[in-house]
Amino acid sequence: MTQGQEQELEAIAQRYQRRAGAVPADRYSLLRPEVWQMWQERQRALLRVLAQRPGALADWRLAEVGCGAGGNLQEMLRFGFRPEHLQGVELLPERYAAARAVLPEAVSLYLGDASQAEIAPASQDLVLQSTVFSSILSDSVQEALAQAMWSWLKPGGAVLWYDFIVDNPRNADVRGVPIRRVKALFPEARIRWQRVTLAPPLARLVCRLHPSAYTVFNSIPWLRTHVLAVIEKSSS
Repeated sequence: MTQGQEQELEAIAQRYQRRAGAVPADRYSLLRPEVWQMWQERQRALLRVLAQRPGALADWRLAEVGCGAGGNLQEMLRFGFRPEHLQGVELLPERYAAARAVLPEAVSLYLGDASQAEIAPASQDLVLQSTVFSSILSDSVQEALAQAMWSWLKPGGAVLWYDFIVDNPRNADVRGVPIRRVKALFPEARIRWQRVTLAPPLARLVCRLHPSAYTVFNSIPWLRTHVLAVIEKSSS
């Protein structure tokens, strides 16, 4: 790892700490109508993706990059993944501790830089990332992480990618990751993607009028700011 990459990882931690103090405590609460609708929309789209993949879900192995407090891995358990087949990597110690507190002991968790995680090559059926790459402002750190994720996949495996594609003019700590960048990060992949998630600032605004307004505005594709992508490795 270069000095510049180490500095970017330190900067990511600092940016998260700064954001934690600036964002209202209930901003991402599932009790908020815009949040539970975003969550349910993404969950439905992800389940459709998983249902289209060959094999038995209980046999699949999945690693998550940036597992945070463990919410996505808890979802995978509810979907039917076996805990001993799940792994998570988290950069921030406080989030790692929160994940460890709620996840079964059989779920393997690693603290530190995900590009250096001790996950065996060609050992995972799926690798999940959710709004991690948009928090990385260094191209080289993005590229190192993408290479690591790609190396973990078995032939025929896939990266499950959820992230936003447009810049947030109010938040200089993140940047959008358009599909052309995803293709550059995974040049050997077959990529299928769909736009999801009504722009969060707009979602918060319209849901103040009525929760059903989310569905109305989300029916307009260009108001959706995120993509759910399946980034597949060849089976041959």
